[in-house]
Amino acid sequence: MRLHRKNVGKRGLSPIGGFTLLELLVVIVIIGLLAGYVAPRYFSQVGKSEAKVAKAQIDAFEKALAQYRLDTGHFPTTQQGLEALVKRPPSAPKWAGPYLSKDVPADPWGRPYAYRSPGEHGDFDLISLGKDGRPGGTGDDADITNW
Repeated sequence: MRLHRKNVGKRGLSPIGGFTLLELLVVIVIIGLLAGYVAPRYFSQVGKSEAKVAKAQIDAFEKALAQYRLDTGHFPTTQQGLEALVKRPPSAPKWAGPYLSKDVPADPWGRPYAYRSPGEHGDFDLISLGKDGRPGGTGDDADITNW
């Protein structure tokens, strides 16, 4: 009876196949280059989506404030703020809310929206100060407003 051995070389069994250190380094460099190219593009899209969320929330506040005005005859004061859309203010006997299904959300960067009534740009002003939290700015730091 004859025994058959697989992978028999001059020195016996052949070494198990694998990757060399050089091959692994080349793959790591390629992955790093791809990540360096893709990551900035991805994170710039995240900033754009946060601004879109802020604009959508401001639009929802505008609709809720319009309904509040239809019911009460006036917009909430600056002191009452956007909370008047969720909890009845003492000075609003015709309040038929809540006008928002949940509590007033913070802007996408975790800060409260600024509300002024009467506003400088209309009946009321709604403002998110953007990523940097300061007035003005450009790009991701730009203010998002209802005017």
